[in-house]
Amino acid sequence: MEATPSTWLRGRGLVVGGLKFGQVIVRFYPSPSQRLYPASCRIRHRNFSLNAKRQPAKKINLERTTNRKLQPSGDNDSDPSKLSKDSTIDTNQETASNDHDLIVIEAGHANGKDYNNSSLPNEVISLHDDIIDSARESSYSDENSSDIDGGEQLSGIHLEDLVGMIRHAEKNIHLLNQARIRALEDLEKILSEKEELQGQINTLEMKLAETDERLKVVAQEKIHVELLEDQLEKLRNELSSRGSNEENTQDKNSSVSSSQIDLIDSFSQELDLLRAENMSLKDELQVLKAQLGNIRETDQRVQMLEEERLTMESSLKELEFKLAASHEDISKISSLKSECKSLYEKVEDLQTLLDKATKQADHASLVLQENQELQKKVDRLEESLKEADVYRLSSEKMQQYNELMQQKIKLLDERLQRSDEEIHSYVQLYQDSMKEFQDTVDNLKEESKKKEQDTSVNDKPWAFWSNLLLIVDGWVLEKKISVDQAKLLREMIWNRDEGICDAYISSKEKNEREIIATFLKLTSSTTGERLHVIHIAAEMAPVAKVGGLGDVVTGLSKALQKKGHLVEIILPKYDCMRHELVRDLKLLDVPVESYFDGHLFKNKIWVGTVEGLPVYFIEPQHPSRFFSRGQFYGERDDFKRFSFFSRAALELLLQAGKRPDIIHCHDWQTAFVAPLYWDLYVAKGLNSARICFTCHNFEYQGAARASDLESCGLDVYQLNRPDRMQDNSAKDRVNPVKGAIVFSNIVTTVSPSYAQEVRTAQGGQGLHGTLNSHSKKFVGILNGIDTDAWNPATDPLLEVQYNSSDIEGKAENKEALRRQLGISSADLRQPLVACITRLVPQKGVHLIRHAIYRTLELGGQFVLLGSSPVPQIQREFEDIENHFRTHEHARLLLKYDESLAHLIYAASDMFIIPSIFEPCGLTQMIAMRYGAIPIVRKTGGLNDSVFDVDDDTIPVHFRNGFTFLTADEQSFNNALERAFHHYKHDADGWKQLVQKDMRIDFSWDTSSLLYEELYAKSVARARAANRT
Repeated sequence: MEATPSTWLRGRGLVVGGLKFGQVIVRFYPSPSQRLYPASCRIRHRNFSLNAKRQPAKKINLERTTNRKLQPSGDNDSDPSKLSKDSTIDTNQETASNDHDLIVIEAGHANGKDYNNSSLPNEVISLHDDIIDSARESSYSDENSSDIDGGEQLSGIHLEDLVGMIRHAEKNIHLLNQARIRALEDLEKILSEKEELQGQINTLEMKLAETDERLKVVAQEKIHVELLEDQLEKLRNELSSRGSNEENTQDKNSSVSSSQIDLIDSFSQELDLLRAENMSLKDELQVLKAQLGNIRETDQRVQMLEEERLTMESSLKELEFKLAASHEDISKISSLKSECKSLYEKVEDLQTLLDKATKQADHASLVLQENQELQKKVDRLEESLKEADVYRLSSEKMQQYNELMQQKIKLLDERLQRSDEEIHSYVQLYQDSMKEFQDTVDNLKEESKKKEQDTSVNDKPWAFWSNLLLIVDGWVLEKKISVDQAKLLREMIWNRDEGICDAYISSKEKNEREIIATFLKLTSSTTGERLHVIHIAAEMAPVAKVGGLGDVVTGLSKALQKKGHLVEIILPKYDCMRHELVRDLKLLDVPVESYFDGHLFKNKIWVGTVEGLPVYFIEPQHPSRFFSRGQFYGERDDFKRFSFFSRAALELLLQAGKRPDIIHCHDWQTAFVAPLYWDLYVAKGLNSARICFTCHNFEYQGAARASDLESCGLDVYQLNRPDRMQDNSAKDRVNPVKGAIVFSNIVTTVSPSYAQEVRTAQGGQGLHGTLNSHSKKFVGILNGIDTDAWNPATDPLLEVQYNSSDIEGKAENKEALRRQLGISSADLRQPLVACITRLVPQKGVHLIRHAIYRTLELGGQFVLLGSSPVPQIQREFEDIENHFRTHEHARLLLKYDESLAHLIYAASDMFIIPSIFEPCGLTQMIAMRYGAIPIVRKTGGLNDSVFDVDDDTIPVHFRNGFTFLTADEQSFNNALERAFHHYKHDADGWKQLVQKDMRIDFSWDTSSLLYEELYAKSVARARAANRT
């Protein structure tokens, strides 16, 4: 039966880890003549010859145990840690024999533990007794006895030698496994620490030293294995010669007792078992060789690490060189510090002298004040003395004086009485004047009413006609007039018909039924050439504004309205919008139902005018309260919110009987309008319009799961395709902006340069392929600004109004802003740099942060107005705000304040816009309108509106600011420093530049002409197609 060495030894009461035989501890002591190997593998070759003389042991101490039975170990498995600890070979004791290792058996307790329950086998005890008796009786004199004793010693030595060698073989295999595991773990640690080597040079040296030590251990372990193989080979040779040796031993030991022969037979059987175990040990050694192969691979990895170490050493040398240079700088700095310290000491001395002088001056001033007060008292005393002398000299004069005073009092009483009478007359006169003024006001009111009636139709404000239009649409939705009648009335309002104007004015005091009857009498068939444009958007300035989208919707609509087109806007009714800015806001009686998630939901329709434009507000009656969240955007279900609104807007147009020429939708929030219109509402009869889609920023595309598109009634199977609404980066998602590009007749963006940028892979945000496929209908039109709202000559939010002809008011606004923000006003010519923006990565926040410090270094002042929706950026700028809270030349206002923005535009000398990309940008146009010179990066709309004053390739009359190309600090510094140089060294040229910028026309007139042309061409093509 095969058994491992450890199992065989435990079965006989032998603990391999410490090699304990009951109370007997066996240790092996190496001879000094043999080669000293590492402690983990101290196995010595024993050269025993049958013909050699018996060598006496240096120390033999054997004790018998009382119990002859050997109790097996209580542990089922050996403890590796205990095995390694207990098996340490004592190297402090050595034998004096030549080329031999002798066994020293020491009796007693091991490590202080009690082993009374264990005993030696009978055969071992008998063998010990016989060896002792034979040693005492023979005294090494008889040759036969000597041979017999030598045979006994040889058998015992071989047995113990085999047990020790097997024990060490097991131990070394275990140690090799542990070493291999440790080596692998260490290598993994070294690889993981490779990424941190750049900043941990000192730690690297320690790690490399540890790695070298482990490599030495691995090399020693390899040597140990080779020695173990040699020992096994010698063991085989000894076992092969064992048979012949046994025959000689039997001849020489003929006089040995029969009990000893039986004992030797039992040892022979055990040796057979040992041979079998040696075979298993050979198999284990094969496994060990395979593991050694892995260790060789580890050597290769270590070699690679050594190469990396060399590279790191070279880097370390470079760092040392730089460190040496830095030491030189430090030495210079230290000298400067010493000089600075001495200067500080001198300053402190001067300060103490100044304090003393100040105290003396204060004391002197106090003494002076006291002297002055004393002098005054002396003067008063002298005057009193003079008066007393006068009084003493003449008492008669005092009496005369009293009489005169009484007379004066009587005169004063008379004057007071006369003044009371005059005041009463004045009050009466004031009351008469107020009565006359009231009569005049009443007369003026009557005259204004007459003038209003006599006013020409063309002089009526747009709000008047928009209100009329909303009244007619309300009648249609409430089923009080037919769709055809409403169409005729709209055309009359559209054409500013004088008859309908007179009818409305004359019927103001009538009830609604009489007004409707009056209007229907005027209906007649009319036609017109003007366009009917309806904007469906998520923002409109100033009632619901988040960014530039709201400004564009209002500005473009007002410009088109001025050109005679009928323009209407449809918005969500947000609970957070500015309701006070909507004139004549009212709720229509009849709600509009729209489909969503398999049900029909009612929508309240509100109407009113904003900036003279007719606006419809849709308030969904959905359980989710889509637009009653306290904010415009940023909800998790924004996709559902605005897809619901897009369908409800088209449903409003259908039920109101409107037939617009153009439906203009904006950004991803209303991009759903395009596929909804062509897939669903054309078939329902709403088929007169062409769809125009404007994307104000392609970074925001509103992509969502394809299944979410089903909620608004669109067919996901038909639309989630690569040539329709499927997102270009994920097949299971739909992209509203892509859908609008595919389904719209006109696609625009907000500047020509941005239109070119988004058709590239870098700027297209994944839609460049779609835009290039539909490039024939894609165009970029530069936005304008509302020059009525942004006009420094009439702006009520400014301290002083001014214009391009007289810019002196700009300096007064600058002074007012400095007072309001608490920054220094000592130098009126000190340049003020401003930035008004949302702090998002697109706007180049790293350059804005750099601009604050660089402006102060150049001797300027800096003001920032804006906040960030990104928490990390907001926290970063809050720290900067706290740092400059009390600074005399910088202020950060992390909010948005409309009135403060107007004042900052008017007060600033320069205005920075270092955007990474900018579709259009309105702030540079507003800044130039208010005389602030822009410093911008050449991208998008900034590249189309700002041209560098130092660029000779651009005509002089177009140069209006300072630009830079790359989004880094060096390029920005160049533009900022050039602006400071012009400001400080060419005051007249700077003034001319400010006046030129203020005269540039950034109104919507030019942009609206381009949109008008696009609308007209698209409508003409549609009508031509219908005729064919």
